[in-house]
Amino acid sequence: MPAALVLLASVAVFALGYRYYSRYLAEKVYALEPGFVTPAHTYKDGVDFVPTNRHIVFSHHFISVAGAAPIVGPAVAVFWGWGPALAWILLGTVFAAGVHDFGALVVSVRHKARSIGTLAGDVISKRSRTLFLVIIFFLLTMVNAVFAVVISNLFVGYPAAILPVLVTIPLAIAVGQIVYKRRTAALVPSIIALALVYVCIPLGVMFPIDITGVAEAMGMTPNTVWIILLFVYAFIASRIPVWMLLQPRDYINLHQMLLAFVVIFLGVVVGWDTIVAPVINSDIPADSPPWFPLLFITIACGAISGFHSLVASGTTAKQVDKETDSRLIGYMGAAGEGTLAVCSILACTAGVVAASTSPLADWNGLYSDFGSASAGATGNFVEGVGQFANNLGIPLEIGVIFAVVVVVSFAATTMDTGVRLQRYIVQEIAEIVRFRPLARNLTVATLIATIVPLGLALIPGDFAFGTLWQLFGTTNQLTAGLALAVIAVWVTKRRRNPLAILIPLVFLLVMTSWALIVNLIAFVRSDDVIDRFLLAPLDFIIFALAIWLVVEATIALRKAFAERNLPQAESTDSTDSTDSVEPETTEGSEASDPKEK
Repeated sequence: MPAALVLLASVAVFALGYRYYSRYLAEKVYALEPGFVTPAHTYKDGVDFVPTNRHIVFSHHFISVAGAAPIVGPAVAVFWGWGPALAWILLGTVFAAGVHDFGALVVSVRHKARSIGTLAGDVISKRSRTLFLVIIFFLLTMVNAVFAVVISNLFVGYPAAILPVLVTIPLAIAVGQIVYKRRTAALVPSIIALALVYVCIPLGVMFPIDITGVAEAMGMTPNTVWIILLFVYAFIASRIPVWMLLQPRDYINLHQMLLAFVVIFLGVVVGWDTIVAPVINSDIPADSPPWFPLLFITIACGAISGFHSLVASGTTAKQVDKETDSRLIGYMGAAGEGTLAVCSILACTAGVVAASTSPLADWNGLYSDFGSASAGATGNFVEGVGQFANNLGIPLEIGVIFAVVVVVSFAATTMDTGVRLQRYIVQEIAEIVRFRPLARNLTVATLIATIVPLGLALIPGDFAFGTLWQLFGTTNQLTAGLALAVIAVWVTKRRRNPLAILIPLVFLLVMTSWALIVNLIAFVRSDDVIDRFLLAPLDFIIFALAIWLVVEATIALRKAFAERNLPQAESTDSTDSTDSVEPETTEGSEASDPKEK
């Protein structure tokens, strides 16, 4: 099967989903109102609440949600065959991710741009706020740990990429200073910065940075040193104002992602490479994990991701100019990440072995077992993208380093955001238990948000992409389930048909719970100490959270259906009313500091 045909067909599916299904959601389910006054206008402050052109908001939202996860998950899942992975990405994006992302944005806009966690407490129950915080704490811990391992592995495997990645940091700071201090547009400075990053790629090839000697002198492995340095960087990056580094990195990464899409699309079409991997891989070791249900948590981002609801109900909802803009921003953002996931499949099933004289045999060697597939996932992607770039006349070595820089940039941005969000969660939990010294101490809260995932990332063994990635997927899907439950209750109370939300909600909860049980049995039976005494209890806690979510969602939905059957005058629904609650801020966070704003 030519990879180009699969890519074009996938883009066509996403386009049809946006054209027809998102219109149905906008008109019949979410009932968007062009005249609704959004929080960006109601609370306009020129800082957080700013009415913004929908295309600009889409760019911000898309680059915030499209990290390295939609690359890694599909790159692992093709072990079971590219057919099931592609089917889940297409169906999951159109009927689950689009519904979830679009809905989370709309509900937040209708509730003064408050976060999905606060909305869970308002719409479902007060207990749901605690449930949300615990789930998100686990989610951010695992995603920060996994992405640190992703970056460290790439640095060790491709030392030529280190120089252009490191150069990105001072360039982003410079762009931030220009944009913030001079009040100028970010377009030209960010494009110039990206050009300088790419100028450093051939320099990185000439002068690779290898820290093996330094690591050995310290009695550590190079991976360990890089992981520690990455979390030191994340600690600093999450403590400084967002305009100094996080926002200008987003400006640069937006153009980088667009360029990566152009290279992959053109490379696939020009090279006309063929997918050599089996549609369904029937020749896998007997001890391999089953694709059903684990496929649906291995590919989380790229099909549906709970992390998106945090972004949609966080910064994005505060910038929506018109409620009708939510359709493009939310649904198309999900489709964009689905497209990146499809590109990952093609890079790992066609590009990575395109130049081989025995492509199928070489692919079977790369995906001989689930451990090899997991450990080599990111490397397979970058090698595949390097081959697509080579189809356009770009030297293979330069193309591979270009792909590594793209992946590391996305993963580092996710770490920046993830540690910052983790600090917010720590502060909010401390506020709930009334431990005010921690709730108001940014340094200690950030330290906790850094040390916990650092401990996971430093566990010896290559478990990050296999075992830990699956636990990340389950936690991410639980977050999506919580957001879908909030959306379903809200839609039901508005006397709209919630079936479009309930179907992906039930599917996610069943697959997630099933996968947790499968993993729990494997951990308990394992002879490995880490599996039995760390991962098994962690899996059990997440499973308990899943059951809790099922109970809370069921109670809330039954109440919502009961209310909708009452005469409208007797209904207690006030989900669209204008109450006295002010826009949400995080107490003790830097959001209250005018300088950081």
